[in-house]
Amino acid sequence: MPAVLRPYHPSDQPGLYRVCLATGDAGRDAASLYRDPELLGHVYAGPYPVADPELTWVVVDEGGVAGYVVATADTQAFDDWLETHWWPVLRERYPRRADPGDGTRDHVLVGVVHDSPRIDVPAGFPAHLHIDLLPHLQGQGWGRRLVGTLTDALRARRVPGLHLGVSAQNTGAIAFYERIGLRVHESYDWGRRMVLPID
Repeated sequence: MPAVLRPYHPSDQPGLYRVCLATGDAGRDAASLYRDPELLGHVYAGPYPVADPELTWVVVDEGGVAGYVVATADTQAFDDWLETHWWPVLRERYPRRADPGDGTRDHVLVGVVHDSPRIDVPAGFPAHLHIDLLPHLQGQGWGRRLVGTLTDALRARRVPGLHLGVSAQNTGAIAFYERIGLRVHESYDWGRRMVLPID
């Protein structure tokens, strides 16, 4: 089956989480870093198609979901939605925990669940996204198509721009974002905040 890009369906959620984990260490497989394989997806992928399913698309091939883009058109409103509808359930499921000292990072994401920082939204760039592709689909234009599909939808909603955060270690992703028109807005210890005008 050749790969196809299509809108998200709720049955895609396990595949979304699988891809999120398989690319969750600055683009590399993060399975060895998390005891709970769903935790990364709960934080960085799962809430988006629940909050606004019309802004999530997937790339599907013979192995199932192999890539996706998830987004929100209004980051501040999305943060409010998370606080009301998403984090409370996860806070009950995942009590705070200490670093077990074994190299796993579950405790870091549990900290995000309990103390989710509000994103400092760059003026004029209210939307934000997360995009991931499994290695066998990278370099074939799927990332560009996913972002293009998303920006078309945001443009139809008159959203002026989007932003995203990327780890400084993920040099391949930074290069990709620059090729499709994003620019660095701010640099931090952890990485870069990049922006893309839409209108």
